[in-house]
Amino acid sequence: MNNEDEFYDAVTGLESDESYEGSAEMSSKVASTIVNDSNSAKQKTNGSQPQENGIRKRRTTLPAPMFSRSDFSVWSILKKCIGLELSKITMPIVFNEPLSFLQRISEYMEPTYLIHKANSLADSVERMQVVAAFAVSAVASQWERTGKPFNPLLGETYELARDDQGFRLVSEQVSHHPPVSAFYAEGLNNDFIFQGSIYPKLKFWGKSVEAEPRGTITLELLKHNEAYTWTNPSCCVHNVIIGKLWIEQYGTVEIINHSTGDKCVLNFKPCGMFGKELHRVEGYIQDKNKKKLCVIYGKWTECMWSVDPSTYDSFKKSEKKWVEPRKPKQNDDSDRSENDEADDMPEVQETVQVVPGSKLLWRVASRPPDSTQMYNFTNFAVTLNEMDPELIRVLAPTDCRFRPDIRAMENGDMALASREKERLEEKQRGARKERAKNEDEWKTRWFQLSTNPHTGTPDWIFTGEYFDRKYADCPDIY
Repeated sequence: MNNEDEFYDAVTGLESDESYEGSAEMSSKVASTIVNDSNSAKQKTNGSQPQENGIRKRRTTLPAPMFSRSDFSVWSILKKCIGLELSKITMPIVFNEPLSFLQRISEYMEPTYLIHKANSLADSVERMQVVAAFAVSAVASQWERTGKPFNPLLGETYELARDDQGFRLVSEQVSHHPPVSAFYAEGLNNDFIFQGSIYPKLKFWGKSVEAEPRGTITLELLKHNEAYTWTNPSCCVHNVIIGKLWIEQYGTVEIINHSTGDKCVLNFKPCGMFGKELHRVEGYIQDKNKKKLCVIYGKWTECMWSVDPSTYDSFKKSEKKWVEPRKPKQNDDSDRSENDEADDMPEVQETVQVVPGSKLLWRVASRPPDSTQMYNFTNFAVTLNEMDPELIRVLAPTDCRFRPDIRAMENGDMALASREKERLEEKQRGARKERAKNEDEWKTRWFQLSTNPHTGTPDWIFTGEYFDRKYADCPDIY
C-alpha cells in the first residue's frame, strides 16, 4: 500500500518536525478542555464510580446524554448510496457515536479474563473452547449499538492500558482508502499477544447497512506456544430508513490452532423467516483428523456453552419430536412496495436452552442502567474516551482522545462536533494533496505491512516501538 493513489481522498495531516513536547503545547487548549470535561463528568456521577480491583476508579457515565435522531431524515442521505461502499461517502455526524473505530476495536479486550483463563488450562481442547468463547464475546458489545463509530484519520492512534485486566493495547489507522485499522495488545505478564488488522467493508442495501469484516485476528498464548487465527462474522443493521433499528451477525467463523491443527467452526446464524435463529451461534471443535471433539452453542448476545457431540445430537433428536411446524405469518399489505415497510425485528427468545451436561464458557456482562441514554455503551465502552492529566502526559499526540469532534459530541455539542469533523476532513484532504504535489509517500508509524507468520497472508505487524514514547515525528492530524 505504498502507492498514494490507493488512498483516493485519504485523510491525514502533514508530518510535523516538532518534538512531542512541542506537539503537546500546540494541543494545550484541547488538553485543558479535556481535563475540565473529565472533572465535570466525575462530578455528574455523584460519587457512584466503583473501584475496580482496588486499582483505579473509572467513570460510569458519559458527560452528556445521547441526542435524539428522531427529527433527522436518514433517507435524504442514503438514497444516493444504494449498493455503494459507505467508507467513500461523507456521512453526517447524526449517524455517529462518540468513539473512533480504533476505540471500538479495543472493546475486543473487555473479556480479557477469558484469555487468562485459556492460558491457565492444561488441555488444548479446553483452551480452544475458551478461545472460541472469547471470539464470540468480542462482538457482543455491538448488540443495539446502532451508532457508527467515527472513521479514524490516517495516522490516528489509540492506546489503552488496563492494569486491572492485565493488558495494554495500541492501534493505528494505517490506511484510509481502503480503511485499514491495525491493533496490537499484549499481556502485562508477557503471557499473550493479541493482534490483527481490520478492513470493514460497509454497503447500503436500501433498508439495511452491511459490514463485512476483512482481515485476520491472531491470538498467541505464549505459555503454551500456541497461535489461533480467525476472522469476525458479518454484521447487518436493519431498518436504517424506517422502523426500529436492529442488528444481526451472520457467517461462518473458523478458528485454527496452528500448533495442534485443531479447528473450531462457528456458524453465526441469520435470523431466518421466523426469527428462530436470531443471535444464535452453533459449531464444533474438531481435531486435525476432522473428528468432532465437542459442540459449542449459545447466543452472541447472551452466553456460550460446550457439550459432548453425542449428548448434543441426542438432545436435538428428542427435541424435534415435540416441535410443531409453524405457519407462515400472513401479511394483509402484500401489495405494498418492499421499501415502504420495515423489516420487523423477530421476537427475541431471551434464554438459551441448555443441553443437560453442558459447561458454561461465557456469559455477557450487564450494561449500565442508563445505557440507552449513552448510545447503548457497555461499562467498558463508557471509559474508552476518558481523559485525565496523567494520560495527557504520556499519550501520543495522534491519540483519538484528542479528537475535538468526538470530544464535542461526547459533551453533547453537536454543532461544534459537526464543524470540527468537517474541519479535520478538509485539513487532511489538503495534506494529501500537498503530499501528492511533493511526491511524498505516506509512511505508517507503529505498524509495517508484512506477512502473518501463521497464515502466510499479508498483515500489518507491530514494530514494537510505540511504548518507547518517542513521538517526535508524529503527524499533526488534529
